[in-house]
Amino acid sequence: MTIRRDTICALASGQPPAAISVIRVSGPETSDIVASRLSVEQLKPRHATLVDLKSESGEQIDSGLATFMPGPASYTGEDTLEISLHGGRMITELALKSVISAGARLAEPGEFTRRAFEAGKLDLTRAEAVADLIDAESEAQLGQALKQMDGALEALYSGWREDLTEALALLEASIDFPDEEDAPETVDAPVLTKLESLQTDLQSALADGNITERIRDGFRIAILGKPNAGKSTLLNQLAKREAAIVTDIPGTTRDVVEVRLTLGGYLVWISDTAGLRETTDLVEAEGVRRALKAGEESDIRIWLHDAREAFQSDQVKPGDLIVSNKSDLVDPESVSRETLSISAKDGFGIDQIEAAIIERLGSLTRNVTAPIITRARHRQGIERALVHIDSALEHLGSSTGAEFVSEDVRLASRELGSLTGHVDPESVLGAVFSSFCIGK
Repeated sequence: MTIRRDTICALASGQPPAAISVIRVSGPETSDIVASRLSVEQLKPRHATLVDLKSESGEQIDSGLATFMPGPASYTGEDTLEISLHGGRMITELALKSVISAGARLAEPGEFTRRAFEAGKLDLTRAEAVADLIDAESEAQLGQALKQMDGALEALYSGWREDLTEALALLEASIDFPDEEDAPETVDAPVLTKLESLQTDLQSALADGNITERIRDGFRIAILGKPNAGKSTLLNQLAKREAAIVTDIPGTTRDVVEVRLTLGGYLVWISDTAGLRETTDLVEAEGVRRALKAGEESDIRIWLHDAREAFQSDQVKPGDLIVSNKSDLVDPESVSRETLSISAKDGFGIDQIEAAIIERLGSLTRNVTAPIITRARHRQGIERALVHIDSALEHLGSSTGAEFVSEDVRLASRELGSLTGHVDPESVLGAVFSSFCIGK
């Protein structure tokens, strides 16, 4: 996405009809738009003023509050105008037409925030946090986005890059001024200390179990068990709607059915899977394969079985939930105390399963104090930086020369710089801001 330094506008609030429509304008023509389209020629900066918005022909469109924020002390660093109007469809449409006819154009997705980034108002991780704040569906997502918005990731990534900059300065001094009195006799020891420390930090970050990414993207929960154990019924109870087909015919579920929910402040994806059994039916066999794959990729697995049958499985792992269904058909004393007893058909015990899931999610996230890696882009950048640091340490240990070590450190610094936007190839910026909504 190529940014042109013209004036942009967009609806910055929800789609009409709504209580209020907020039209946002940013760019060099903002003051001219104020003078030509509002009932006042000038607005007092940062004060909401009651105005009439006019069409190109001078007819009144609506009355509302206008706020002018001159650059560079604005979100985008440019002159910015926000007009709050009644949220009707026609009012919103005519308002945008009026502003466009006065010299603006419709903004592209994320263009306001991209201009804020390019003006140095926020780094790339904070820009991503803006999108995460808007998209947050759970308390955990919101809390993580707020920490990132406060600069938690920027401080961490920039700190790592500063360590590399210090190491690079020592290496460059030894290369460029080997005979100078002020140059250190050897840089190996301090550089080795910095690189080893950073190597440990990056390895630790990558070994986080993808927890912060899971908070953002959602935890995976798979319901597994034999045919007719009641998996689809349980999914419907958790979803509080008929998300999966339920019949008495074994093998009804042939594919993975996913439902997106919020439980205990966490976003989760719960999967109903095909019944696990030996079968010669090619379609059902593929369903069983997909069920096992969903189980392997899940963060929490719920093993559901008919309470009238003994549960047996060699695939249970620590942290899995064992649930006995159809408990209304057996003597309560016959159900193992190590399992959760429910009747999915009647809804009995569903609250216990929800509580158990929430407890498991809490244990997974208990040690997360701040976001470290919230996107695949971050993980890939850290992985690439670690490869260069490993190479630098190898060269340092083999005494192949400070030039080789210096190049590895420079490449590692570049990878970490791309995380915050200090190195900003167009492909990275385009990928980040294209995911934003229009008006942000």
